[in-house]
Amino acid sequence: MRKSPTAEELRIWRDFVETGDRLRALLATRLQAESELSPGDYAVLLALSEASGTRIRSSELAAVIDWERSRLSHHLGRMESRGLVTREKCLTDNRGAEIVLTEEGARLFRRASAPHLHAVQHLFIDALTPELLGSVDDVTRALKAHLSAEAESLQG
Repeated sequence: MRKSPTAEELRIWRDFVETGDRLRALLATRLQAESELSPGDYAVLLALSEASGTRIRSSELAAVIDWERSRLSHHLGRMESRGLVTREKCLTDNRGAEIVLTEEGARLFRRASAPHLHAVQHLFIDALTPELLGSVDDVTRALKAHLSAEAESLQG
């Protein structure tokens, strides 16, 4: 028989969700104010900066940042018009296109990274003792493993 969450479990869940939302909103506000990049821009630029040759197929990019392909396509169009990325023929497969980090995109990403990492330090890491940070790591690992198993069971 399925049991429903207790009032205390629901309070913890709400606090978890609301705190995560608040943290993301504060980080997004700072990122936008300090770099003129949205969190979506930053996610794309980060993935491209870590990709081999600063280029990646759009389908792989969507998987890396966990976005739907249509959302990514629209976002890339906006980034392309700002000169942050370009779309080029795939070097290994003529049927596809690769998203490529431009010099301007790399410059803005580098400029945004230090203040963004400082904000992560200030808003997240500094709020926690080393023990609490370790607990967050434990919770995150447990949730990731549980959610991965759940996703696999839905697919197969």
